[in-house]
Amino acid sequence: MKRAGVVLILLLAFAGLANSTYLAQHEKDGTPLICNVQNLSGCNIVAASQYSRLFGISLGEYGVLFYGILFVLAALELVLVDRLLRRILQGVSLVGVIASLYFTALQLFIIGAFCIYCTASAIITLLIFIFASFIEPLRKNNKKNPPASATSPASGLPKGSIRMPPTP
Repeated sequence: MKRAGVVLILLLAFAGLANSTYLAQHEKDGTPLICNVQNLSGCNIVAASQYSRLFGISLGEYGVLFYGILFVLAALELVLVDRLLRRILQGVSLVGVIASLYFTALQLFIIGAFCIYCTASAIITLLIFIFASFIEPLRKNNKKNPPASATSPASGLPKGSIRMPPTP
């Protein structure tokens, strides 16, 4: 992926980190979430549900960990450009998409309430996955092949090169 795409992943991970930190902090403090987008008040219903914690840890805290990992992976991708690192970034973001689908289904079909922060997190995760999926694969020799028009079809040498006869 071009550098700009990785920077977008980095920015999206930061936005997800901010969103999750907000949710985790309000859960820790026991204060209600501000959710007055066109009279939507489902955030507090979702946050108070039995599904807002997993193994005693709030989903907001899991989100902080998840987006923190994505942020670090994207930052490393900017400097290391490694195939394994790219696959880990893609895999972690895929796990996030699957979790987001599950939690969105819980909101819609079980809890019966809609949380704008949760939906924002799901959209951010989906966008990160999409960008991570389009990261350019590295070639085995880590060098890009020259464009076809840059070589002469007869000799395979770069255009403008002179083939020297073998020395006797």
